[in-house]
Amino acid sequence: MQLTDEVLFGDVWERSELSKRDRSLVTVAALIAGGNSEQLPFHLQRANENGVTEAELIETITHLAFYSGWPRRCPLSTVAKEIFKKQQ
Repeated sequence: MQLTDEVLFGDVWERSELSKRDRSLVTVAALIAGGNSEQLPFHLQRANENGVTEAELIETITHLAFYSGWPRRCPLSTVAKEIFKKQQ
């Protein structure tokens, strides 16, 4: 946890070379491509807080389905829908 808090969120996320919005999109894309549904809820919420809209996140999931495969996308779409409902 210390590495995550201090290095990842304390250093990497604070670098100026990418905006937090762009880092969120990259992170969500990586999680979707890797089929990592456990971390997705946290990062979908964080992406929204960093200025990524629900429509942009849905489009990201849809776009990546063609590259990462439909089987990986389906469970992640369900996770995303649950997160978006909670935000409303």
